[in-house]
Amino acid sequence: MADIDVCIIGAGIVGLGVGRALALGGQSVIVLEKNHGFGEETSSRNSEVIHAGMYYPKDTLKARFCVRGNRMIYEYCAPRGIMANPITKFIVATNDNEIKGLEAILQKGNDNGVPDLEIWDGARVKTLEPALNAVAAIYSPTSGIVDSHSMMLGFLGDIEDSGGFLVKGTPFEHAERKDGVWHIKTGGESPTEITANTLILSAGLWSEEVAKRVVGLENFVPKMRYGKGNYFRYMGKAPFSRLIYPLPTSTALGIHLTPDAAGHARFGPDMEESQTIDYQVDENKRDKFANSIRQYWSQVDEKLLSPDYAGIRPKIGNSLHDFEDFRILFSDTHSLDGLVCLFGIDSPGLTSSMAIGEYIAEKLR
Repeated sequence: MADIDVCIIGAGIVGLGVGRALALGGQSVIVLEKNHGFGEETSSRNSEVIHAGMYYPKDTLKARFCVRGNRMIYEYCAPRGIMANPITKFIVATNDNEIKGLEAILQKGNDNGVPDLEIWDGARVKTLEPALNAVAAIYSPTSGIVDSHSMMLGFLGDIEDSGGFLVKGTPFEHAERKDGVWHIKTGGESPTEITANTLILSAGLWSEEVAKRVVGLENFVPKMRYGKGNYFRYMGKAPFSRLIYPLPTSTALGIHLTPDAAGHARFGPDMEESQTIDYQVDENKRDKFANSIRQYWSQVDEKLLSPDYAGIRPKIGNSLHDFEDFRILFSDTHSLDGLVCLFGIDSPGLTSSMAIGEYIAEKLR
């Protein structure tokens, strides 16, 4: 008989979202986290954008979970007083040659069931954002921003209210399936061993390293790549109240603008491959950022761009340039009973967190 029903490795927003779904379904849950707090890595170093779901190929996990997760976040946060504000978004075409790109995104969004997307002409766009350089733009009314820390705190509260708990400062060391249960060894100041019926790996940037410590999983572990994104904060007033996105590039959604309540703005992220987990912002990127921003906001003052923070995405696949779907493996893939592995949970991981939890809970039910 196992000590606990479910052990989850990793207390980012996805690990906590999965833990919440299982705990509310009646499972006893423990979440192990190597850091001394939850959500200290990718979950706290992103744009905090609630995506709508128009960027991803139809029927992919990213498309399904983003569209579903968008609704779930607003429904979860509103009654709890957590800031989740549908401030809306414009995806901008700055010249006529880019309009076909907007049309392709609109079609993808419609295929994915994203509600109420429209293409506006430049004159209509300027009625809401007069400083924006746009010949046309997609208007996305369900895009927004969320207080991700408060949302994670809510998830943890739901786990604890259901009898589960988070153990911090407890790195995962080893796991093996024996006698019908998972034997899990931890390190840290108080190393121990526990048993669980189900083991879920949700280790984000450390997914490859963690998965290699599970006996029998060796042939199913993808190579992890680090996709680093820098952010700059605009120290002056920015004349925008909505999310402003350029057309996406082959590597990322583009250096976009996220406004804040004080009338300032944050720009980013860019995307580059990094060989290490390095959160230092490269100040030399200021010119690159300014040139990109200037495409849709000609009045940006480069001198007011100040290095803010950097985040790193857990990427899989052969290149940062190629689309890779979320990879969620169950026993029908790796033949290890009671094991769920999450790999490549990059953007839109935050938006998808509750939907991923719902999906895993249903698959394990």
